[in-house]
Amino acid sequence: MNKSLLLGVSRFLLRIPRPIWQQEVARSTRAAQKSLVFMKDEHHRVRDFVVRELPRLAQPIPPETIAQSLNMELERVVSILDELEKSMSFLFRNEQGAVTWAYPVTAEPTPHRITFSSGEQIYAA
Repeated sequence: MNKSLLLGVSRFLLRIPRPIWQQEVARSTRAAQKSLVFMKDEHHRVRDFVVRELPRLAQPIPPETIAQSLNMELERVVSILDELEKSMSFLFRNEQGAVTWAYPVTAEPTPHRITFSSGEQIYAA
């Protein structure tokens, strides 16, 4: 079995040898881990909550809802949302401060829709 990676460039396929693509995957993994170092348990709880609840609610989630549902202080939730949004990879809030998307789901219309095994449907980011 060939251990190369095929990379499409225009109408051409370039063969990337295994040691080269493995080195790039390892480098990317280290960079991703480094960028997540700021996330504590509370960050994961907030992010996991909005990713889980956006499909169920199918509308933006205000910080007050998150705080109440997770039994956390509102100020702490807002601070965590600030940090997650600042990272520009986890979530985005509307002008009212409600979470409109948390990768990979969004309450905002996009060309992509997903359906979960539970039957819930939502747009995908």
